[in-house]
Amino acid sequence: MPSLVTDRGILTETPAMLVFIAQSFPQAKLVPLDDPYTFAQVQAFNSYLCSTVHVAHAHKTRSYRWATDEASFADMKRLVPKTVAAGFALIERDMLKGPWVMGATYTICDPYLFTLAGWLEGDSVDLSTLPKVADHRKRMSERPAVQEVLAEEKS
Repeated sequence: MPSLVTDRGILTETPAMLVFIAQSFPQAKLVPLDDPYTFAQVQAFNSYLCSTVHVAHAHKTRSYRWATDEASFADMKRLVPKTVAAGFALIERDMLKGPWVMGATYTICDPYLFTLAGWLEGDSVDLSTLPKVADHRKRMSERPAVQEVLAEEKS
């Protein structure tokens, strides 16, 4: 489980950790703190990733969380390409404003989407059906901080 150790305790759940980081470093402007509606849109997007897209992906390896019958596990795994693709189709069609998730400004939504979009091929989703998501993933992978983290993961 992802966790963030802070001087006040441990935080879990990706949307909460991302907001904590954004509010802890307001000068980075990772969320629109001065615009409650747009801030809520950021929260809605990240909540969708965590409650729908991530869960659809998790059916591939953690089906036991939702069922006890082995036949159900296999059925959930078979549906992963379809359910993950459907989740990303909604992002592609209605949510990804471009060039970043929220439009012209990079926010806490972007690294979260990048992480989950990195699972698409492993979930047998055809990235060519998601050109805006593919473009976002390419743009993210060109960021120096992302390149540094990816290089660390390989070593």
